[in-house]
Amino acid sequence: MRANVENLAVRLAGVISSWRPVEAVCLGEHSENDLLDPYFALVMDAYHRGGPPSVAERRAAIAASFGDPGAFESSQAGTKDRFFIEEVPVRVEYKSVERFDEILVKGAAAAWADKEAGTYMFYRLQNSRVLFKRSAWVEEARAKLLGLGGDFWVALRTSFVTKMEHFLSDLGAAAMRDDDFFFAQSASGFARSAASALFMSNRRFEPSPRAVGGQIGSLASLPGDFAGRWETFLRTDVGLSKAQKYELAQLIAKSVLILG
Repeated sequence: MRANVENLAVRLAGVISSWRPVEAVCLGEHSENDLLDPYFALVMDAYHRGGPPSVAERRAAIAASFGDPGAFESSQAGTKDRFFIEEVPVRVEYKSVERFDEILVKGAAAAWADKEAGTYMFYRLQNSRVLFKRSAWVEEARAKLLGLGGDFWVALRTSFVTKMEHFLSDLGAAAMRDDDFFFAQSASGFARSAASALFMSNRRFEPSPRAVGGQIGSLASLPGDFAGRWETFLRTDVGLSKAQKYELAQLIAKSVLILG
């Protein structure tokens, strides 16, 4: 990371960590990219107990240290802030320690697996760089992640396989109807669910969707002929019809199921 961005990250972590509810501040992996990388952003996670300050308080604190942040916006739930500082795109997410602890204690809860979109939040907790910690909570949470049992991974894999099969069915229907929009939507859902199932089979948390393509090929266990089929399915310039892409998706799905 360039020195000025590193300095900005440290200064921003200092502002966030001054809020008493904040337990830890971590820097996401995309923050380590070169500034010219299209995926670059200063991504920070603020783990808190009981809730972060209000959106207005957060914006005022940032403005007091850096000047008025550009294009400041917060999610409807008030858990994500997006803004610019010195033309650097910044993303700050506020995450409940209590929520993480609840999920980690439940571990293999199938009900949780059915409700959650994926394990990226665990990936970030496991792989982000710690800039501030008020206690040993981060180390303890990471140790619990390493200790998750087989039931946890099986429950998640089952959930993603089910989603993959639903999207595959939708893909086939869209191909038959020659529905461009629904086909594209179903193809996206199928690809994401199939990839998630493979990460779960390998007992690895999923990275950001921006990093899945670069990491999926490094998984220790993959179906035979997966790489070629996967690349062909994702490409838009191979001249395959919707019906042919659906047939390819069926082969991918079958290989994912066989892998177990």
